[in-house]
Amino acid sequence: MNYKINEWEHVFKLDPAKEMTDEQLELLCESGTDAIIIGGTDGITLDNILDLLYRVRRYAIPCVLEISELDAISPGFDYYFIPMVLNSTEKKWLMDIQHEAIKEYKEMMNWDEIMMEGYCILNPEAKAYQKTNCSLPDEEDVISYAFMAEHIFHLPIFYLEYSGSYGDPQLVDKVSRELEETTFFYGGGITTAKQAQEMKQYADVIVVGNSIYSNFKAALQTVAAVKKDKT
Repeated sequence: MNYKINEWEHVFKLDPAKEMTDEQLELLCESGTDAIIIGGTDGITLDNILDLLYRVRRYAIPCVLEISELDAISPGFDYYFIPMVLNSTEKKWLMDIQHEAIKEYKEMMNWDEIMMEGYCILNPEAKAYQKTNCSLPDEEDVISYAFMAEHIFHLPIFYLEYSGSYGDPQLVDKVSRELEETTFFYGGGITTAKQAQEMKQYADVIVVGNSIYSNFKAALQTVAAVKKDKT
């Protein structure tokens, strides 16, 4: 298993509130993707997190919990990703929730397993955008957020999230030019192998999520599309 996040190219993101058959999960975990991220916005409970974790653990693949609910945190994951929503209009989503987590869980935290993500959410229709009260940044804003993620906050991950809609490849290209040490994740609207290849030209890691539930076969094909030289 490859636990070096800066060497990942492709990950699947699974929503524990959505249905996934054992056969589908096996195909995802054995597809050649670099990791499975478990996370979502609505309907996240400790029970459905644990159920999906148990099922993924049957396979030799890194498993990540992206934390959205403090009450749904469980041991047993390889990594814990903690979002900092850079374009939120509320300090709560950048600092306050993280502060609360530190107060409650500091003694149990293994910082070799925890990574902060600088999130920039660009789809106003997305549940995550609305829940975290984001403002829609322009191109210059987004590029500046990426610069801040690396040079001010020194974050290991900058995540450009279009959440269900396909983003602007030219903007993704420009963002990639701002990042050298910070690993660049792109997620949003990747439903075809061609789209996966296009965004992978610029992002270090592409995240495929919604299409798993809308067009499973096409989602699977995104792995080979970006890792064809290595499979």
